[in-house]
Amino acid sequence: MPAPQPEADLALGAAAGLDAATRDRIEAAAFRKLVAHLRERGDVQNIDLMNLAGFCRNCMSRWYQEAAAEAGLPLETPAAREIVYGMDYKAWQAAHQTEASPEQKAAFSQAMAKHG
Repeated sequence: MPAPQPEADLALGAAAGLDAATRDRIEAAAFRKLVAHLRERGDVQNIDLMNLAGFCRNCMSRWYQEAAAEAGLPLETPAAREIVYGMDYKAWQAAHQTEASPEQKAAFSQAMAKHG
């Protein structure tokens, strides 16, 4: 498993004046909207997310799992993925995942060199 993703310091600019609890609520709401958006966009393949942004739904589920562990709550990978995908991972794959094209695979190799 890759090293845990460090958290960004979002207490900058407009967020600098927010108390931690308010900022946490806002960040949590933004995360939930991102997850909802990705659940609605089953047509967007994980490999395309990885190629363009260097992360995918599996990354998000791993980050969720890491945050749960930091809070002292064990969370298995299948459960973390279900939270992000909105269903069992295998069911999502069967319903939405397509075979990666040679172009996508080549772009993935290049992206991984950039994103690590």
